[in-house]
Amino acid sequence: MRRLTSIFIALIMILSIPSVNVSASGAPGVSADSAILMDAGTGEILYAKNIDTAYPPASTTKIMTALLTLENCKLDDVVTIGKNPPYADGSKLYLFEGEQIKVKDLLYGLILASANDCAQALAEHISGSVEEFAVLMNKRAKELGCTSTNFVNPSGLYDPNHKTSSKDLALIMRELAKQKDYPEIAKTVAYKMAPTNKNDLIRPLWNENKLIQQYSPYYYPYCFGGKTGYTVQSQHSYVTVAEKDGRRLVVALVHDCNKTFFQDSINLFEYGFNLEKMTIYSKGEFVTDYTKGKTTLPLTAAEDFYYYGESGSSPKFDLKLKNDNLSLKAFSKGDEVTSVDLSKNGVVVGTLKLSGGADHGLFRVITGNIFLSIFSVLFVLVAVPFGLRVYIVARRRKIRRRLKMKHQNRYKKYDRS
Repeated sequence: MRRLTSIFIALIMILSIPSVNVSASGAPGVSADSAILMDAGTGEILYAKNIDTAYPPASTTKIMTALLTLENCKLDDVVTIGKNPPYADGSKLYLFEGEQIKVKDLLYGLILASANDCAQALAEHISGSVEEFAVLMNKRAKELGCTSTNFVNPSGLYDPNHKTSSKDLALIMRELAKQKDYPEIAKTVAYKMAPTNKNDLIRPLWNENKLIQQYSPYYYPYCFGGKTGYTVQSQHSYVTVAEKDGRRLVVALVHDCNKTFFQDSINLFEYGFNLEKMTIYSKGEFVTDYTKGKTTLPLTAAEDFYYYGESGSSPKFDLKLKNDNLSLKAFSKGDEVTSVDLSKNGVVVGTLKLSGGADHGLFRVITGNIFLSIFSVLFVLVAVPFGLRVYIVARRRKIRRRLKMKHQNRYKKYDRS
């Protein structure tokens, strides 16, 4: 009987371990309608599914609110709660008007408990109003390269005009993960918010991100941050970040109707961390030619460009040069002059900076021939002093003629008298 019990417990433990289901032949499938796996270091897109399609993101919106808070505030700054946050809809900590709370505590409420009143309080503290904060959110999103985002509020409460995509969420999380104070907050499983001037009780908070909970069947030891989101209209969304062996990956899943986002994220992380690192271009290597009219210019890699792919694969990329009119520019060999997007199956996986592979333009005409350069210098050294001397001599002669004529006129006038 004891042996049967042990076997039964072992079976339960085995079944509770998340299965990765990653094969060497391809990436795992995911349930979400918009999904991405991004290398946070290079920006390379390792997995893509409708990455530019915008959906309402629910509380994953709060990663932008957290980013702007960490960029614009100090953790010890004190926020005085206004009249609006206590009336926020949805999940909240029940803040009081006039309550004084540190930014740090509001961030814990925002990230761990997904509190909408904390989001609104931080928005008003930074920008004065939710409307102005939304302007700041959209401005920052564009700076990060987001192309499918329009934020209306700091919490993610449903609004038909409040939308983003998995790619844009990944770009925001990529930046948030760089903030030194973010991992400590995001990896905290439980937190106690201290009493305030308006509340004598401790507010206990629990992290809803199961990938950082050690006793969860979805625990993933490399994860150091993430945010869930759900409304009836938005369905489930999730964005998370993990780091292994110095390499950082971001997963974003938007509009998941089946609630498999935790397992899908683990599967994508495992797929990404097991990809092989390939050097596609080495610094100085020829990449492509720029051709316009009669002008043809060789372009080389200004840096090493890496790509993570399945072992044994030989990836082919489509190149799209930045729309620079290089034929009108002047540069020397080795100068960084433009960039090129590399795409695979219609998805941009990275951008490579390019250098000129040869001298071009006015600089080339002057410096391309050493003898011409020496002649130019000698010409300047000789011609300028000579021209100045000729000018001075001519000027002196002109002055002498004027003085002589003036003297002669005076003599004639005296002689007539």
